[in-house]
Amino acid sequence: MTLRVQILKDKFNQSLGLPFKELLPESVIVQALEELKFKYKRRLFDPFVTLWAFLSQVLDTDKSCHNAVSRIIACLAGEEVEIPSTDTNAYCQARSRLPEKLLEKLFGKAAQSLEQKVTIEHLWCGRNVKVIDGSSVSMPDTVENQEAYPQPSSQKLGCGFPIAKIGVIFSLATGAAVALASDVLSTHDLKLARKLYGFLNPKDVLLGDRAFCAYADLITIKNLGCDAVFRKHQSRKTTTRKGKIIGDCDKLVTWHKPKKCPKGLSEEEFLTLPSTLTVREIYYYIIVPGFRTQRVSLITTLLDTAIYSSLEILKLYGERWNVELNLKHLKTTLGMEILRCKTPQMVRKELYVYLLAYNLLRTLMWTAGTTYGSPPLRLSLQGTCHHFSNFIPELLAHTGAKRLQIFQTLLKIIVHKSVTERPGRAEPRVRKRRPKAYPLMKQPRNQLHKQLQTA
Repeated sequence: MTLRVQILKDKFNQSLGLPFKELLPESVIVQALEELKFKYKRRLFDPFVTLWAFLSQVLDTDKSCHNAVSRIIACLAGEEVEIPSTDTNAYCQARSRLPEKLLEKLFGKAAQSLEQKVTIEHLWCGRNVKVIDGSSVSMPDTVENQEAYPQPSSQKLGCGFPIAKIGVIFSLATGAAVALASDVLSTHDLKLARKLYGFLNPKDVLLGDRAFCAYADLITIKNLGCDAVFRKHQSRKTTTRKGKIIGDCDKLVTWHKPKKCPKGLSEEEFLTLPSTLTVREIYYYIIVPGFRTQRVSLITTLLDTAIYSSLEILKLYGERWNVELNLKHLKTTLGMEILRCKTPQMVRKELYVYLLAYNLLRTLMWTAGTTYGSPPLRLSLQGTCHHFSNFIPELLAHTGAKRLQIFQTLLKIIVHKSVTERPGRAEPRVRKRRPKAYPLMKQPRNQLHKQLQTA
């Protein structure tokens, strides 16, 4: 058993070691396990092998447990050791033994390590910008998942899938995911955001859409030593008559404390809020054909016009769309939109492993971009994932200088796959490919089976 485990650890270290360097070696996992005081037995699927197999599983197009076990067997096929069973029970049990806190901790360490690589030229006005947004993911229709993450109330019982609401903070400089929060589908984005504010660092600038533009939240962000740039919430009327004009389409406005305690805040928190808050409002017009929005009003706590000009803030809000692209990479490119685990605990673990894999790919893109002078955020994440998966056999087959040469080749071809900028691009919101002409499922499966038997 020990020999098989050591062989697998060596192979995974060889395949992950160079691309991800210090982010996920065995020593980082050991340190995280020691911090959690987690004890484990010496078996084939120990935490190291299980985690690496889990990572390869979410990065593969075939995300089945059988495929993950088959990959483990293939790694041992050329060695003079006993080949494990093709049964997936041992691997699935090993995944369930992995502490959720371990995956959360490793995901956070990967994000922090990549953030430390950011230099001053990648910052906005000398500030690190974080982007926040919410989305949703679905999961298998099991009793446990339905209890934790109920399906939408508009769907009949047995005809839908459990759906979880997630909130994610990304780094604008690196594209890496910094923090994650999850809850039931009916949860408002603000409730998830309040779980994520603790992951902000002093001097950060939080960028988001109008769902996050609330009086109490702006004050919370200011109290953390951070600033915010949000789109103005639709419930606040826009007027050009109030406020102190400090520039073209730019003014200082005084907001007053709400008369009633908003939902999601306790009475104690509400009482501690100051009676007024001075914010800066910048508004502009969009005349690009195809854009639904014609006028945008931005609210920010960045009041110094000498350092943060209105034009710089407008450009910054234009970068907010990157969070939509990052979520698309996670949900569509990597396949996180439809999770596979059948219990809420495993669903949360799967989310953390997806985000860990995503951050590792972002690290590889950052290394390639900074090595060969190409903007890391303009590189293709899907192309990076393809190249990395195809280069793993070659990285495993060689050592020393030859393996380093292969790694440099990997970085070079990652840079070749870049995504061009297309400003002002607008496409019609239509679908060309027709869906199959099957009716929607409007009754539980057991009722449909009975109808087939009696037909």
